Amino acid sequence: MSENKELQDQAGDELLLPDTTYKPGCNKLDSFNWLSNLPECAAENEIVEIRFKNTRKGFYRNINNLRLEIGDVVAVEASPGHDIGRVSMTGRLVREQIRELKIPPSPDDLKKVYRKARTADIQKWEEAKKLEIPTMLRSRKISAELNLNMKIGDVEYQGDKTKAIFYYIADERVDFRQLIKVLADEFRVRIEMRQIGARQEAGRIGGIGSCGRELCCSTHITNFNSVTTTHAKYQELSLNPQKLAGQCGKLKCCLNFEFDCYVDAQKGFPPRDIPLEATDETAYYLKMEVHKKLYWYTTGPDSTANMIPVPVDRVKEIQEMNKKGRKPRRILTTATTGPEISGLSGKEDEEYSITRFDTPVQAKKKRRHSRKKKNRKSNEKKKS
Repeated sequence: MSENKELQDQAGDELLLPDTTYKPGCNKLDSFNWLSNLPECAAENEIVEIRFKNTRKGFYRNINNLRLEIGDVVAVEASPGHDIGRVSMTGRLVREQIRELKIPPSPDDLKKVYRKARTADIQKWEEAKKLEIPTMLRSRKISAELNLNMKIGDVEYQGDKTKAIFYYIADERVDFRQLIKVLADEFRVRIEMRQIGARQEAGRIGGIGSCGRELCCSTHITNFNSVTTTHAKYQELSLNPQKLAGQCGKLKCCLNFEFDCYVDAQKGFPPRDIPLEATDETAYYLKMEVHKKLYWYTTGPDSTANMIPVPVDRVKEIQEMNKKGRKPRRILTTATTGPEISGLSGKEDEEYSITRFDTPVQAKKKRRHSRKKKNRKSNEKKKS
């Protein structure tokens, strides 16, 4: 009986322990090790990358030559005390990452990895994480009482509960010296204020984008590059702020994804602000289809009627002729009006037709119905 009771007590203690098993691919801060097939030596594990909460990462020295793998929970040096994090990168890939980020390679400037996290460390870490949401809610009330124009978006406790990082958003410069004093008296920890942008806040909260998928900033983007309206202009997108802005209120990060492709495709394109002059008409630029290498022109500078698709090569040819004072008889010749161009209007009509999803049987019934309707009307006219 006593042995069974001891086994039950041990099982109960194990159930109380937090689940720290690593699930690959379940965190956006994971890095794919594309050098995993290459042999590694012990010297290459001298520096490892550790990830924490809110896209925070850092490089640390493995001073005790621990056998660390991706996903291990470790205790690392902090100021003050120690912090708990997960190993996100090891081996030769760390050296490549340091070289890419242009970080000074001196290992003496890096903080240390103390040990793999013990059960007591993990339990204290879990207790610290449970304090984060109540602390955030209380700190919001305190900042509102102090009339500070800021929003505290998240709180991150250090693994040993001696320090807390408060992430906040503010449009203007904020004097939070009084806030730090009140927070330190309230929570009895060391306070650090860290400002984040609207993109980081959207990535922390998450959501569904206009494409129907989860936000890129909450799934895989960790470094936010600047996005301007130039990215939209190169991709021939309408400058509609409601369509171009994401849930953070800034321009969508996905405008960067295909930008280089569009820039490369337009390198040899002729200028667009020069009208094409022929003997009978003058054509004015309206829009372009980059990957089809087509410019669309109209017969009036402020009109969208009589749209003409002209290949890029033909545009270059006409512009060269106009520079020399010559004009072609027609903007489009029989050689340039191939099936890809002559059938564009018909394809567009089919694309936007309300009957494009009908099955052949449904389409046949509708044609028969419209034919009967026309015959009925014609018979009524004849009788009258």
